[in-house]
Amino acid sequence: MKKTIRLIGVPLDLGQAHRGVDMGPSAVRYAGLAMRLRKLGYEVEDCGNLFVPVREILEKERDLHYLAAITRVCKAAYHAAREAVEQGFIPVFIGGDHSLAMGTIGGITHHEPAGVIYIDAHADFNTPKSSPSGNIHGMPLAHLLGDGYSRLVNVGRKGAKLKVEDLVLIGVREIDPKERLRLKEKGITVFTMRDIDERGMGNIARQSLDFLGHHERIHVSLDADVLDPIEVPGVGTPSPGGVSYREAQLLMEIIADNRRLCSLDIVEINPILDSRNHSAVVVCELVASVFGKSIL
Repeated sequence: MKKTIRLIGVPLDLGQAHRGVDMGPSAVRYAGLAMRLRKLGYEVEDCGNLFVPVREILEKERDLHYLAAITRVCKAAYHAAREAVEQGFIPVFIGGDHSLAMGTIGGITHHEPAGVIYIDAHADFNTPKSSPSGNIHGMPLAHLLGDGYSRLVNVGRKGAKLKVEDLVLIGVREIDPKERLRLKEKGITVFTMRDIDERGMGNIARQSLDFLGHHERIHVSLDADVLDPIEVPGVGTPSPGGVSYREAQLLMEIIADNRRLCSLDIVEINPILDSRNHSAVVVCELVASVFGKSIL
């Protein structure tokens, strides 16, 4: 009997300057994610959204990049993730910006470690000292590995939630200068768009899963901006030259075949920049694939 999937919305848009990703959970639900998953034989429980304050009432936090509010949301996400795992659910978090990963990945790994496949156009490995913008949605991986604001490093439990050997990045094509140095110094495994172009997504996917072979569980953190904006325009931070729809489908299918998926983030869908909810529909198809939808 297949496990029940628990949908948890996190309408967080405080981690970046652009508005609109707070509507991502609604867009994904409207695109029919729950229906797609039920057709695959899963039971689906939708828990609604975690509370996220709107930035208009957080004027005093603006100069600190809404650090306090983001910390509160990440704590809530941490506890929601931990609870879902303890109760035997597969949690699917629907964002919102990628800041939420500091909570979701922390909660998923509360009792035991997990491998993380982080699929994103950006490395999200800045710290407050290295970031040109100070936007916290560009920092989740740094905090998960123990670098950055102490209150975010210590969300849910003290200290780093991941080790270098727990993490693989796929689809990266925009990296800030100091962030590039940090990635090399830490020895993070990164597959850029050049790697995908030269070696093919199938090889990258299998190599990533092999690298994380010491883990029985895999968490996938899917940022919609990894896809090429020509195909998927409604994302928080569009970046040209991205993964094609078919490449993304192949990646999801190979992860599904591996049968270690334990949890999922879906982030950075921005309906304001979209047309007829197209981007959310595409992402829902990718989620169906990672949960086992196949051609035959």
